[in-house]
Amino acid sequence: MNEIVKYLDELIPNPKCELNYSKPYELLLATMLSAQTTDKRVNMVTNILFKKYDSLEKFRNANVNDIIEIIKPIGTFNKKAINIIEIAKRLKEVNDQVPNNREFLESLPGVGRKTANVVLSNIYNLQCIAVDTHVHRVSIRLGIAKPSDDVYQTEIKLTRKFKKYDLCRLHHQLVLFGRYYCKANNPNCGECKLKSMCKYEKREK
Repeated sequence: MNEIVKYLDELIPNPKCELNYSKPYELLLATMLSAQTTDKRVNMVTNILFKKYDSLEKFRNANVNDIIEIIKPIGTFNKKAINIIEIAKRLKEVNDQVPNNREFLESLPGVGRKTANVVLSNIYNLQCIAVDTHVHRVSIRLGIAKPSDDVYQTEIKLTRKFKKYDLCRLHHQLVLFGRYYCKANNPNCGECKLKSMCKYEKREK
């Protein structure tokens, strides 16, 4: 694990979340919107969305069709538009705060364990790893997880194997490594210092 962390520190020394937000609830909404789409596309729509609705009260009173028109580029927009309004309403229960409470967060519409982990990690520095498609792929290729493992099993294995390290930092590094280097198609294997332990590299050879 030392070799992996050392290389990620070298390759991605200043990792950070690529979703744009200025308030905790904006991160919560942006992460919910990011399901099955890219952060780049989410940032395109939230740039408009968060300017038009700059408070939870405005989201609560929003017309769902107006939100749909804004977020159409990200897909599954009907359900996500409804989720935005419902999340805003639910946050009134906790004084418009995003609480450090996994159970409450995962009870929100459209919010699962991955989204909760992103929020808890970035807002409260909770030591957890959100397993998205990039983290899952990298974990399997590096032999940390099995191809048959689901995202929760992968999260447990990552948490156990890297328990000595900053998991918040590692999470961002794994996401960015998978997004820009260890890509699903045409990964940069030739330049990678981890290829000796990589299942994908060995399979390709």
